Amino acid sequence: MGFVIAVDGPAASGKGTIAGRLAASYGLPYLDTGLLYRAVGVALLRANADLDDPAAAEAAARALRLEDLDDPALRGAVAGEAASRGAAHPGVRAALLELQRAFAAREGGAVLDGRDIGTVIAPDAPVKLYVTAGPEVRAERRWKQLLSQGEAVAYETVLEDIRRRDARDAGRDAAPMEPAPDAVLLDTTDLSIEAATDAARRIVEAARAFRG
Repeated sequence: MGFVIAVDGPAASGKGTIAGRLAASYGLPYLDTGLLYRAVGVALLRANADLDDPAAAEAAARALRLEDLDDPALRGAVAGEAASRGAAHPGVRAALLELQRAFAAREGGAVLDGRDIGTVIAPDAPVKLYVTAGPEVRAERRWKQLLSQGEAVAYETVLEDIRRRDARDAGRDAAPMEPAPDAVLLDTTDLSIEAATDAARRIVEAARAFRG
């Protein structure tokens, strides 16, 4: 395995921004695996399919291509809720497993962020971060992001959604959201994104020094 950086954590913890910045810093390809599940959810919604139908969700996952991740619709709140429901189906996770592992196996390494990168997708990754923050802080971040995208939504609604998704992601039978035993915890509750990124880089450099 090349130099893989696995970044896990709940929604709006900052893991996506951190992972993207780490990829740019180290010149590595980057995959936001959450977009895969969002794409499945959006595909089901557009087909007027039942998000809780395991067969329909698995079929949508097997038809997915990496090019589908460029769809702007994947960034909205509706896509996030649909992703969390779709990801609960074992067949969806199985369908997307090889795609993610192939990305992680790229020569030279890669950066992937999601819910189960360090535990399922790349358990042998030399760097594992688990990025988290308090639910109220994460809800405020997501709320401001949605407002900036033109979505009129109440903070309380976003907070309820965050808590519901946390419970669903942590409680599912297939690859529940949890830190890998050897992951380094990065709590961004009281950190700016710049400070959080600096802390993440120090974690990566420590791993590189230990490995090298």
